[in-house]
Amino acid sequence: MTSSGKRPGAPREPRAVRAPRTPRAGESGGPFSDENPQRLISGRPRRDKPRLSEAEENFTAVHDPAGVRLQKVLAQAGVASRRVCEDLIAEGRVQLNGLVVVEPGVRVVPDRVTIHVDGVRLSLDVEHRYVMFNKPAGVVTTMDDPQGRRSIGDYLDPEMIAARLVHVGRLDRETEGLLLLTNDGELAHRLTHPSYEVPKTYLVEVSGRVPKSLSRTLMDGITLEDGPIAVDSCRQLGSAQGRSMVEVTLHSGRNRIVRRIFDHVGHSVTRLVRTAIGAITIGDQPQGTVRDLGKQELGHLLDLTSAAPEGTSADGIAPDGTTQGDDSTHRGGHR
Repeated sequence: MTSSGKRPGAPREPRAVRAPRTPRAGESGGPFSDENPQRLISGRPRRDKPRLSEAEENFTAVHDPAGVRLQKVLAQAGVASRRVCEDLIAEGRVQLNGLVVVEPGVRVVPDRVTIHVDGVRLSLDVEHRYVMFNKPAGVVTTMDDPQGRRSIGDYLDPEMIAARLVHVGRLDRETEGLLLLTNDGELAHRLTHPSYEVPKTYLVEVSGRVPKSLSRTLMDGITLEDGPIAVDSCRQLGSAQGRSMVEVTLHSGRNRIVRRIFDHVGHSVTRLVRTAIGAITIGDQPQGTVRDLGKQELGHLLDLTSAAPEGTSADGIAPDGTTQGDDSTHRGGHR
């Protein structure tokens, strides 16, 4: 017993003995180092987050009001989406100049600080890359799959894998078509953030002959189990042999939203292809192929996400300091 009456605790294992955590591609945290993402992770708890007083001292020591929000710096460096980077900071997994920070509101000047994530030094000198993938049916939207199913990584060359690309949003396993890949976490965040209302166009094959009134019904809006939804546009392309083809454009990123819309109106989806994001179209690009975006295509995406949504700052932050939007969209809802 100590003089205070407490039992002496067992000595803590030095931090260096425990393996730093590096999540697999697609998991919270994102791929941000050249470490092997499949290595075993220690079951021992991570270092405790700093006490409140220590956290306040750390914030004061590194915060620069003239700088950029830390989560934006991490996202631009390709760590993960901005929302996931906020989680990393709140979990005490980010260090600035050796000090753990837990406040996403901290601002830094990138070339004046050293940043570590899970003990791994972060390189801010990242050459961003933007790739279009025409996803076939049967491919899961992950970079690799422990179950051995076909995944995005099976279609990328070694140079693309080395660039640590991540997918922007998701398509479910049987949905085909346009999927963007990039290591620009900031652009990925804006493209999936509901406040930016990025339109996506789908070619939908459904069972049965759809009525002429369907377009007006979907544009006026219907109510699903998770709330009302309306498409931006709907165009019927014809029907034959008990099937109909419809083109819809919408900006919602809710889970499997296109399939659920057509199930609601009594026409189950038999094939679903995403053909465009904004003015970026899949065109005649063969299925299962990838290509870099052209300068005009990239310029369009940057223009599409350049203006801050009403009620938010250029960082996508609301006046009360919160990030606007539906969390399911940040996590990449399936279409």
